[in-house]
Amino acid sequence: MSSRRAFVLMIAGGMLGTRIAAKAQQPVKVYRLGYLSQPTRESVAQAVDAFLKKLRELGWIEGQNLVIEYRWAEGDAERLPGLAAELVRDKVDLIVAPAGTAALAAKKATSTIPIVMIFPIDPVELGLVTSLRRPGGNVTGTTFAASPEIFGKQLQLLKEAVPRASRVALLENPADPTWSVQHTSVEAAARAMGVRLQSTTARGPEELDAAFAAMARERADALLVSGSSVYIVHRKRLAELALKHRLPSMFSYREMVEAGALMGYAVNMSDFIGRSAIYVDKILRGASPADLPVEQPTKFELVINLKTAKALGLTIPPSLLQRADDVIQ
Repeated sequence: MSSRRAFVLMIAGGMLGTRIAAKAQQPVKVYRLGYLSQPTRESVAQAVDAFLKKLRELGWIEGQNLVIEYRWAEGDAERLPGLAAELVRDKVDLIVAPAGTAALAAKKATSTIPIVMIFPIDPVELGLVTSLRRPGGNVTGTTFAASPEIFGKQLQLLKEAVPRASRVALLENPADPTWSVQHTSVEAAARAMGVRLQSTTARGPEELDAAFAAMARERADALLVSGSSVYIVHRKRLAELALKHRLPSMFSYREMVEAGALMGYAVNMSDFIGRSAIYVDKILRGASPADLPVEQPTKFELVINLKTAKALGLTIPPSLLQRADDVIQ
C-alpha cells in the first residue's frame, strides 16, 4: 500500500470514528411528566409504585430519560386547578391525572398538552373525551367504569352479605364531579331491591363524624361508600368509624378492605394502573391521544375481610364467599 493511500485511509477512518463517537455522545432527550393527584402520596403509594414499575419496563427511567413533576393536592380538590396550572406553566410534555377531579382540572388547564387519565367514572358523561373509541382531543387513558352501573352492583353485593339490611347509608362527596352519576345508579338499584337509601355527605375528614352521627340517627343497617378519591386518604378512619357504628361497609377500592372495611368490589387499582403507563409510552413516542381508545377494565374483584365480619358479629353467606376473589382472614 502506498504511503499516500495509507494516509487517505487513516484520515477517512478517523473521520468515521469521530462521527460515530459524536453520535454516541448525543444527549438523550429527557421528557418531563406531570403527575397531578388529589390524595396524598402515602395513601396511593402502592399504585404509584406499580405505575413507575411499568414505566421502567417500557424504558422510561426517572433521572435518565424522564423527570416527573409531582403535584399532590393532599386530599383537597380545590387545590387541583392551581396545581394543574403550575404544570402547564412548567411546560411538561404530558400530564398524568388519576381520577375524575384531577383529569377535569388538567383538561381545563390545557387543550394542547396530552393528558393520560386514570380511573375517572364515565369520562364521556364528564366531558373528558368525545367517545371511548375515539377520544378526539388531548385526553385518553383508562376508566374505572364506562358507566356507573358498578355502584348498583356494589349495593346488590352488600345486600347479599347483610340480608337484613333494609336501610343503607350512602356516603357521598358532593365536591366529586362523578357523585351525581354514582348516586343515580345506586338510587335505581335501591328502588329495584326495595332498599331505603339514606344519602349522607362528607367533603373531607372534618365532616366524617357528623356524617356517621347522621347514619346512627337514621338507624342505618349498612354503609355504601362512593368512589371518591378523597376517601382513599382517610380509608383507615372510615373503616374504624364503620366498625365503631356497627355498620357492614362496601367500598370501591381494595385498599379500603385492607384497611379494615368489610367488603370491596372494584378493579385491582395497582394491577390496572400499570395500563396507564402504556399510554404514556405511546404518546411520548409520537402517538396522538385523540386516536388512542380509552381502556375499560374487563374484571372486577370482590374482596371480603372476614376479620371485620367477625368483629361485627356477621356471618358472610358461603355462596358469597365462594365468589370472592380474595378473602382477608
